[in-house]
Amino acid sequence: MKWRTDILALALVALGATACRQKMADQPAYRPLQYSDFWGDARSERDPVPGTVARGQLKDDEAFFTGMRNGEFVNVVPRPVDRKMLERGQERFDIFCAPCHDRLGEGRGMVVRRGFPQPPSLHIDRLREAKPGYVFDVITRGFGRQPDLAAQIPVADRWAIVAYMKVLQYSQHAPLDAVPAAERRKLESGHAAGTQDSLGGAGEEKP
Repeated sequence: MKWRTDILALALVALGATACRQKMADQPAYRPLQYSDFWGDARSERDPVPGTVARGQLKDDEAFFTGMRNGEFVNVVPRPVDRKMLERGQERFDIFCAPCHDRLGEGRGMVVRRGFPQPPSLHIDRLREAKPGYVFDVITRGFGRQPDLAAQIPVADRWAIVAYMKVLQYSQHAPLDAVPAAERRKLESGHAAGTQDSLGGAGEEKP
């Protein structure tokens, strides 16, 4: 009797499984680029409805996605700039920019040392005064020998590079009074020690 009970149980399970099957699973479906005689143009694919926007591709923030607003380059990074963003920007700068511009932005990167034309220093007045939107546009679309990097660097990372570059520029031209007092004393004491060493030390004659 036990084996009959087992068979009956299996039969009920199988019957239940087939009962749960939905007709949607058997509906006709086209493979990509498959011929169809349903439409007049014989294509199974249909054009998107006018105005359709792909998920995540709305790009309604003009400044963020183009670096421009009302036809002018923006003068600020259109996202909050914090330490995390700057660290990300430094990482991306060292990967994509330093090979030509070097890590200080002076234009003496490794590929330049091997014969590639030297780019201008990022610390010249023209580039120090360039608006963040302009720098973003150059990274996105390229300029002169600078290739466009839109395919390699996502939009958010481009802005991180821009923010880091502006901080890098400022770091090489910041006035001494902008340095915190504790750090300023270290700089001044280091400078004094260096001057002392260059003179051969107090009361000693230069060799």
